[in-house]
Amino acid sequence: MIKVLHVITSLRTGGAESLLTDLVPLLNNDRFTVDVLVFDGMRTSFMRKLEGKGVKVMALGSDHNVYRLDNVRKLIPIIKQYDLVHTHNTACQLFVAMAKKLSMAKCKLITTEHSTDNRRRHIKWLKPVDLWMYHQYDAIISISDIATKMLQDYIGPNFHIDTIPNGINVGAYYKAEPYQVYRIDGHVIITMVAAFRVGKQQGVLIRALKYLPDNYSVWLVGDGVRRHECEHIAESLGLKDRVKFWGVRTDVPRLLKTSDVVVMSTHYEGMSLSNIEGMASGKPFVASNVNGIREITEGAGVLFEENNDQQLAQIILRLMGDKEYHDEVVEKCLTRAREFDISKTAQGYLSVYEVLSGFH
Repeated sequence: MIKVLHVITSLRTGGAESLLTDLVPLLNNDRFTVDVLVFDGMRTSFMRKLEGKGVKVMALGSDHNVYRLDNVRKLIPIIKQYDLVHTHNTACQLFVAMAKKLSMAKCKLITTEHSTDNRRRHIKWLKPVDLWMYHQYDAIISISDIATKMLQDYIGPNFHIDTIPNGINVGAYYKAEPYQVYRIDGHVIITMVAAFRVGKQQGVLIRALKYLPDNYSVWLVGDGVRRHECEHIAESLGLKDRVKFWGVRTDVPRLLKTSDVVVMSTHYEGMSLSNIEGMASGKPFVASNVNGIREITEGAGVLFEENNDQQLAQIILRLMGDKEYHDEVVEKCLTRAREFDISKTAQGYLSVYEVLSGFH
C-alpha cells in the first residue's frame, strides 16, 4: 500500500480547500491510502467533512501564521512516514521542499498550482527561491491550461507540468433542494461564492445593484480579510439591506439552487471551482472576462468586462427579462459543468501517483 499525504495550510475556506475535501476520499483505493496534514489546525466544516468520510486529518498546530519556519522542523518526522507528499499553497510548497532537503527523506514530492498568478511572482528576489523550490518536486500539477502556461512562462520550459482540471460533484449541485423559505415572489437573488481574498471582486457585484431594481438582492457566501471592506461598500452606497453576507457555509449547493443568477467577479483565477459549481446549479452563470475564468466560461456562461459593474447589471437584467436567452445559457452552462466532474480529476491525480510509484 502506497502512503500519500496531502499538505495544505488550512481547511478554512477557498477553492483549494474545497477541492481537497471532495477529492481525497476518491483517491483512497486498494493501492493508495491518503491522509491530510494542515498547518493551521482550526476545526472547520471541511475538516469535519473529511473526517466523516474516514480520512485521517493531522495538524502541525493552531497558529494562524502558516509561515513560521518552525513548521519545517515539525514536517520532517511526518513526511518520512509517507511515500508521496502532495502540497497545496505557497507555504506548504516551500516548507515541505525544505523539510525533504534537510532530512534526506525518501518520499517523492508532488505539488498543485491552483492559480494563474500570485504576489510572489512579482517580487524579483523571490524567483530564485521559487525555481529552487519547484526543482525539488517530482511532479507539478496545474489546474487549467492557462495556469500551466502562466507557470511555464514564470519558471521556464525545463519543468514538466501535468494539467489536471479541478472538478466537482456535478449531480450534488444540479439536484440540490432550494430553500423555499428564502424565496419571495418577484424578488431576484444574485449569488457569488468566493473567499474575501485579494483578487476577488465582490465589490463590483455590490455596486452593480445601483443599476438594478430594488427587488434585486445579492448573496455573498464566504469569509476572509476583505469582508469588512465589502460590508463598508454596501453601507456607503445605501445597499446594506439588499446585500446578505452568509459567511462560510456547508450548504452551498442549496444556496445556489435558491438563487436566480450566479456571478463570479474576480481579477484572476487558476480554475475557479465556484465557477463550475455555479454552472452546475442549473442557474445562468456570469463571470469576469479574466484569465482562469474565460477559458471555462466562454461559450457557456456570460462574460463581462472586469470591474464593469454597469455591464454586469445589464447582463443580469437581460437574463431575467429574456426567458429564451436565460434557458439557453443555463443549458450551455450545465453541459460545460459536466466536463469537470470530480471523478475525472481523481483519475488524473491517481495516474500521476501510479507513475511515481512505479505502477506504470
